[in-house]
Order: sequence, then C-alpha cells, then structure tokens
Amino acid sequence: MAEVRAPNAVERLFNSLIGALVRMGIGKPKMRVLEVRGRKSGKTYSLPVDLLELGGRTYLVAPRGHTQWAQNAEAAGVVTLRRGSRSAQFRLRTLSPPEKPPVLKAYLDEFESEVGRFFPVPAGSPPEAFAAIAERYPAFELTPQ
Repeated sequence: MAEVRAPNAVERLFNSLIGALVRMGIGKPKMRVLEVRGRKSGKTYSLPVDLLELGGRTYLVAPRGHTQWAQNAEAAGVVTLRRGSRSAQFRLRTLSPPEKPPVLKAYLDEFESEVGRFFPVPAGSPPEAFAAIAERYPAFELTPQ
C-alpha cells in the first residue's frame, strides 16, 4: 500500500475548526463534512473534504493517500456528506487506476492551495503525468443514495 500522509496535530486542529464551520454552512461551496463508519470500530468518523464536479459527476479524492477514512469509505461503500443543516448519503464507486488521471488532474488543478503539497506532480500537468501516481490516491465516484 502507498505512503499515507497523516495530519499532524496542527492540521488535525485546523481540520476540526474547518469541519465545525462547514457543519454551520460556512466555508467554500464545494466543502462538505464527510462521515464514515469505521470498518473495525463501528465508530463514525468525520472530516472536511472537497468535492470535485467533473463531467456532470461528483468525485471524492483522498489527497493524503490510503488514509483510514479512505479505507473505511471503501469498506463501507457509503458515506454521509453534511453542510449546514443538509446531509445526504452517497454510494461510492472506487475508480480504477486507468480512470483516475483526469480526475486527479482536475482535483489538483481546482484545489491546489489545499492539497498541492500532497502531489509530486504540479498543478496544470497533463493527465498522463498522473498515471504513474494514480495507485497512491484513492478516488471515488459518488452517487446519491
């Protein structure tokens, strides 16, 4: 399994603050609080995420790699996304490595300021540049449940 870039204490605190704002409906329009059930503990975990809209579809990317939330989401097959008083459940379809390059490119191009440091490829690179790193980044297509 690929390297995981776990958040440090400052990043965890920042994520908690951002998550609280998104729960109140404040923050960038494409941000949501992701809630996913732990595959071992059964506990519900939550964190802020950026959703990518591309070609009429919605995608969720794990920029830090195969993190616990990404593994939990893949195992559960369903997540809840919240923003303000609204919440919705989504089914996940894990993207295959050949499907990922255009999604990873669009994600990095759109959210470079938040996630650029997690990618060895610079924003603006062609989709082909992401083929070699696609295995490192879980990515999911979301479908409303």
